[in-house]
Amino acid sequence: MRIARFSTPEGEPRYGVVEGEAGSEVLAEIEGDPLYRPIQFTGDRHPLAEVRLLAPVIPRSKIVGVGRNYADHAAEMGAQPPAEPILFIKPNTAVIGPNDGISYPPASAEVHYEGELAVVIGRICRDVPLDRTGEVIFGYTCGNDVTARDLQRRDGQWARAKGFDTFAPLGPWIETEFDPTDQGLTTSLNGTPRQHGRTKDLIFSVPHLINYISQAFTLLPGDVIFTGTPAGVGSMRPGDEVSVSIDGIGTLTNRVISRG
Repeated sequence: MRIARFSTPEGEPRYGVVEGEAGSEVLAEIEGDPLYRPIQFTGDRHPLAEVRLLAPVIPRSKIVGVGRNYADHAAEMGAQPPAEPILFIKPNTAVIGPNDGISYPPASAEVHYEGELAVVIGRICRDVPLDRTGEVIFGYTCGNDVTARDLQRRDGQWARAKGFDTFAPLGPWIETEFDPTDQGLTTSLNGTPRQHGRTKDLIFSVPHLINYISQAFTLLPGDVIFTGTPAGVGSMRPGDEVSVSIDGIGTLTNRVISRG
């Protein structure tokens, strides 16, 4: 099931289930927030082309990022694959949705795209056993772990470089029926593919990450885990368009804009 968060020209944000074939999708509106109540349809339907898609979730507390979780990306960064997951936090104020602008901060001269599979947590959890991690997952979406690479190198830690407003695009919707074992991921810049990866090449799998992360942080409904990016990261500039596509989910597209 594909669950989207959207708005119409005259309405407040709401949720809907995406139905139909590509190019003719319709949003079947549902009541309330599906993270907190069972799916119940209102009876209203909206052509996808006539609404604005929003970030499918705004994390209640945090995005947990995972660094260097593909061996080829670790190598391009001049590092060895980590023995344990490298964790960092992105604030929920960094979240934007499909077609929203990634704001290029004046403090940086080297902003990179990083296409990633993002996991949306569905319930409060802590110390989740490895064989029960599926019970706490609400679904999956596409993410872009935007990074000011020069600031990352300069600061020596990653909070500022990865935490700017607009540095966590999510979308286009949440897919609740998704197998993350072996799916393709492609990031394109201005229509040219730059990153190719498969989730089978994650050093630490989704179950491993949830088990490990939940030993450190209590995870709340709507929290998001960015699982890591494959090789091919690179710079983008104002005016560029970046798209993250994941098999079985869809495509998240954003344009880079100058910060006003």
